[in-house]
Amino acid sequence: MGGYSSEYRISINSGNVVYKNLDRTKYEPYRVHILQHSWFVVADDDTPYPINKSNFTVKINDKIIIFDCVFNTIHGTPGENGLLQAYLNLVGIPQTSCDFYQAALTFNKRDLISVLKPYDIKTAVNYFVNKGDEIEVEEIIEKVGLPCFVKANKAGSSFGITKVKLAEDLEQATKIAFKEDDEIIIESFLDGTEVSVGVITYKGEILALPVTEIVSENEFFDYEAKYLGKSQEITPARISDEQTEEVQELAKKIYAKLKMRGFTRSEFIFHNNEAHFIEMNTTPGLSEASILPQQAAKAGISLKDLFGSAIESAL
Repeated sequence: MGGYSSEYRISINSGNVVYKNLDRTKYEPYRVHILQHSWFVVADDDTPYPINKSNFTVKINDKIIIFDCVFNTIHGTPGENGLLQAYLNLVGIPQTSCDFYQAALTFNKRDLISVLKPYDIKTAVNYFVNKGDEIEVEEIIEKVGLPCFVKANKAGSSFGITKVKLAEDLEQATKIAFKEDDEIIIESFLDGTEVSVGVITYKGEILALPVTEIVSENEFFDYEAKYLGKSQEITPARISDEQTEEVQELAKKIYAKLKMRGFTRSEFIFHNNEAHFIEMNTTPGLSEASILPQQAAKAGISLKDLFGSAIESAL
């Protein structure tokens, strides 16, 4: 839990929920904080014990602890963009999220959209800008229209996102996004019902969870809406059975085509009554308030079973 990005506190919440709900008759869990300047195990009395990065072990009371599996709850870098997955692969420790290539691909919104295009996955109209590029306001608006969304290409929890309604506000929005990443993506506004679909490998099968409808009190599903109660998350979503089946099958198709593992949560907007893909999270929030645990509960899956299944699958 933790990480190097703006999302590290959210990740620690997720990690603590997993730690609390793991079956102690099967597992002996340790809380590992992966932070920018230090990696350490936090004991129940809050004593930190440093991780040996050469082999991902820890020494506690003169005993070397060798881990069987890592439950990855890091949002953002290095747990959601492939760096941690690649490191753990090198030291030979299984982990619960997808492999390093899939993590790097899905964390990069631009590259993910490009890979999904041949599979007829509908998305918003996109315009990409790298740091240092000229911001061609007229050209951008001609392609994506107004309003539009300006996003950091590689960031989560809605950090670095602005909804732009006026041409004169576009350049300022790019500056906000560039604080989070050196690449940005500008997307056309999709008007319609926003939904979130959890897809997991559960007891060896790819399973789409009940669909959640997102109703934000703000302009869009931003940080406040996600984490500070400024939204309604309605599970199951108030959409037709046909739409539910369509978006669940679409989410499962993306999961399968990308050869995903572990938990994912994909966002869609029903624009002109068709599901348009927005993005995929490969280490979705797992706190009590998070969407995926809500969906699992509706599917009759307890947190103990949900988290245990992820470990069994990784092992």
